[in-house]
Amino acid sequence: MTSSYSADQIQVLEGLEAVRKRPGMYIGSTGPRGLHHLVYEVVDNAIDEALAGYCTHIEVDINTDGSVTVTDDGRGIPTGIVAKTGKSGIETVMTVLHAGGKFGGGGYKVSGGLHGVGVSVVNALSEWVEVTVWREKRIHTQRYERGTAVTELVAKPYKEQEARTGTSVSFMPDTQIFTTGIEFDYTTLAGRLRELAYLNAGVRMTFTDNRVTPARVETYHYEGGIQEYVAYMNREKEPLHQEIIFIQGERNGIQIEVALQWCVDAYSDNLLGFANNIRTIDGGTHLEGLKAVLTRTMNAIARKRNKIKENEANLGGENVREGLTGVISVKVPDPEFEGQTKTKLGNTEVRGIVDSLVGEVLTEYLEFRPNVADAVLDKAIQAFKAAEAARRARDLVRRKSVLESSPLPGKLADCSSRDPSESEIFIVEGDSAGGSAKQGRDRQFQAILPLRGKILNIEKTDDAKIYKNTEIQALITALGLGIKGDEFDPSQLRYHRIVIMTDADVDGAHIRTLLLTFFYRYQRALVDQGYIYIACPPLYKVERGRSHYYCYSDRELNNLIQHEFPSNASYTIQRFKGLGEMMPTQLWETTMNPGTRTLKRVEIEDAAEADRVFTVLMGDRVGPRREFIETYGSRLNLTDLDI
Repeated sequence: MTSSYSADQIQVLEGLEAVRKRPGMYIGSTGPRGLHHLVYEVVDNAIDEALAGYCTHIEVDINTDGSVTVTDDGRGIPTGIVAKTGKSGIETVMTVLHAGGKFGGGGYKVSGGLHGVGVSVVNALSEWVEVTVWREKRIHTQRYERGTAVTELVAKPYKEQEARTGTSVSFMPDTQIFTTGIEFDYTTLAGRLRELAYLNAGVRMTFTDNRVTPARVETYHYEGGIQEYVAYMNREKEPLHQEIIFIQGERNGIQIEVALQWCVDAYSDNLLGFANNIRTIDGGTHLEGLKAVLTRTMNAIARKRNKIKENEANLGGENVREGLTGVISVKVPDPEFEGQTKTKLGNTEVRGIVDSLVGEVLTEYLEFRPNVADAVLDKAIQAFKAAEAARRARDLVRRKSVLESSPLPGKLADCSSRDPSESEIFIVEGDSAGGSAKQGRDRQFQAILPLRGKILNIEKTDDAKIYKNTEIQALITALGLGIKGDEFDPSQLRYHRIVIMTDADVDGAHIRTLLLTFFYRYQRALVDQGYIYIACPPLYKVERGRSHYYCYSDRELNNLIQHEFPSNASYTIQRFKGLGEMMPTQLWETTMNPGTRTLKRVEIEDAAEADRVFTVLMGDRVGPRREFIETYGSRLNLTDLDI
């Protein structure tokens, strides 16, 4: 223990040292999400060139050695000397935090990489970075290692006749920082690049993976922009009106694009909000404005067309949005994002602009297309009636539960703590597993809710049936969820870790899928904001002499027997068919003890793909599901099936 604390101990972290010391502050984490964030930071710079109107083609390559190269045909990073730093523009952008052309100096009007940490953070967290800039008929190159320039900026004249311009950045993430691995996932990157191509109509993106032979190449190029995005999300659904409603405009320097389409066979809404190409998971003023104007406009048209009588109540926002898929993308010159990870837009002026612009265009659009207006309103009125029926069913249940002292479900074994941030709830299948879990838990902060049988698949059912279902009612009241379609209020949530703990067999997987469908469709913010977890109970217990080992997969079991034990060892293997078979102490040790357990947090990287998969696998239509099984069935290893 050090006893002296003098001025000598106060450290000043110079430049990029701070980033290497606390990478999580700049990229969110040093796990897979932070690793992929490096690529997005570099791509965002290329997209900003596209937004400024100078770049039309962006190439992203994963190279054979696992590094990544991003090339654009924009203006190229300026190469002249920056007066304030005495270094070239390239070196300033690469090595100085909060340096860039996006802070109002006239270089860019709108940009996604706002914090100005962007590419310098990529430089700080990479083993090496190589930058090539084509500008003013010269080709400039420079190499950096762990944030420091190791070569001078070398400039050579062009061989080619035409003067090409642009920037290429190659980087290799640093294994000292990303200790869990530096392998990029193709699907994760493809999802984000596709999303960017939809949001920036006309930009061509080429994504190549050179780690496989032959190289895997995909091109994303959508002239229709977000209209094509909505069509892509709804391709497995049945649209209520063929034409996608598209609204575009600019006011006070703020550009707005909205695409909307309602579907017959969907019971919840799927609204994605983007601000300066960044997906705003936690919503913000642009989404608030859109929701308000949709409700107001549809109610006004409903009254005008005599769909709602004078003495009847207005349609609620969730009724109007039932079955709606929509994308709103705003480009704001001076965005205020709440939080470094930029997941909520705070600019108050955006709300009013979205409200007035969408209100005018949507009213005019629907007045000229009464059949579309009628179809949407009929669906909304049907939703309103179903919601009323559901409310009556809910009130009936509430009145029944008033007779008991507490409205919480009787099956719930609650925890003593009243602080949601430290409390967690385990949702288990059946009473036997519930019994073990109740005996094995830490009563201070762990609650248990056993469910009987398989819950309702809410992808296929309307609201009235949802609220009549006992198991779903127990879930809603135990967790403190509001009504479906209402704004999510985290302060009402009774537990901040909701853990799905099912058996490791086919039935367990089915129940887990049904629960995930419930959370995703009933209150999607739970999933988006990271409150849902999946427990990982062991599959086997291996006993050898007095020692015992738990294995969580067949691979672990084989590894233990082949590599850890001598060839002549005698041991016994017990396979756990269900959680009910485990002793309470075993369940605590392996699955519930925060010190030793493994929990998987449910996260959604590609919102559109997640929505489509839920529709295909859990929805009403058999055709798309059959096609899915035919496409992917051949890749299944049949021995993995628990038949």
